[in-house]
Amino acid sequence: MEAGGSPAAQKTPLQHTGHRRRSDPTETGAAAAFPPNPCIGDNRRMELLVYSADWCRDCREAKRFLNQHSIPYTEINIETTPGAAEEVIAKTGKRGIPQFVLDGKWIQPYKPGQGFLHDEMAELFGITQP
Repeated sequence: MEAGGSPAAQKTPLQHTGHRRRSDPTETGAAAAFPPNPCIGDNRRMELLVYSADWCRDCREAKRFLNQHSIPYTEINIETTPGAAEEVIAKTGKRGIPQFVLDGKWIQPYKPGQGFLHDEMAELFGITQP
């Protein structure tokens, strides 16, 4: 517990709070604030952004995986968020989606022709699969 008795530092199990869509990456103030991040795997705090588009099959599978395992994320739709597609291209060199940004690190959670990388993402997030 933090000084003053705040429960903020207590270790708690992962709780799914849903996901948020960020419609404008230039938002400021309360609209841009992210909710407190949950503990994942080794109980470290994390922020997960998912760059996606509604028409993208691999994006739907990536979000299904995250929801199934109660991993909260903020979705950034490259079709509706100004500058999002350009940011993906600038960071990855291509317009390939989905893209995860985990604590500032860009991760491609799929392989062209193979789809979403379930095993690799389960390992990344500390998920044990049966």
